[in-house]
Amino acid sequence: MMSIICVYNNKDILDEYLIKSLNEQTEDFELILVDNRNNRFNSASSALNYGAEEAHGDYFVFAHQDINFSDKNWVKDTFNQLKLLDNVGIVGVAGKTVDSIVRSNIKQGLDPVDVSPFKIDEAVCASTLDECLFIIPREVFNKYPLDEDTCDDWHLYAVDYVYNIKNNGFEAYIIPTNLEHRSKGASMNENYYSTLPKLQKKYLKRGLIRTCMGDWFTFIPIPIQRLVKRFKNY
Repeated sequence: MMSIICVYNNKDILDEYLIKSLNEQTEDFELILVDNRNNRFNSASSALNYGAEEAHGDYFVFAHQDINFSDKNWVKDTFNQLKLLDNVGIVGVAGKTVDSIVRSNIKQGLDPVDVSPFKIDEAVCASTLDECLFIIPREVFNKYPLDEDTCDDWHLYAVDYVYNIKNNGFEAYIIPTNLEHRSKGASMNENYYSTLPKLQKKYLKRGLIRTCMGDWFTFIPIPIQRLVKRFKNY
């Protein structure tokens, strides 16, 4: 069984997207909802770790409130895919492969469009993952929960998990799947940039931190890299 864990701050969006589409699933699942409308939690890591404490499934699916499972067999098909993967640490539905290309079969936006032109027809190894939806085996998560100290806001917690779990000998994957994400996925506020230096420090020896919104050297201050990226965009 799969446990679907979601922290939400908008009940209308939750009901219209995640809950509505889950109600159409053909396979049983466990749903764990973490209500953050009163800002009880200061970070995604703390909220999702809290939710995971109540979960009992073989796999923990961490999903945003505005995910729409457009395929009514998503739970069943995804569970079957996961069982075929070796040494799983974390699995996402959008991310970068080792060549730094964003690959995904999902769609995003109010009028859904492809996240990436680079599709996959089988699971591929990932160098980083997007946070909109990712899956961690229960046995792995119980030993390695999300890092609430490094990711103490609402950004980059799946990126951190990919690097951490690889350091502990596990693999990260992107799987082909059909679902929609209401958000355009480009929520980069200043908290995003305040988390990056913590990742730089934690993974300094890796030399590079890959994210779906850009790659960052671990040995160059983030403000300097931001200026360079801004200049290149002109």
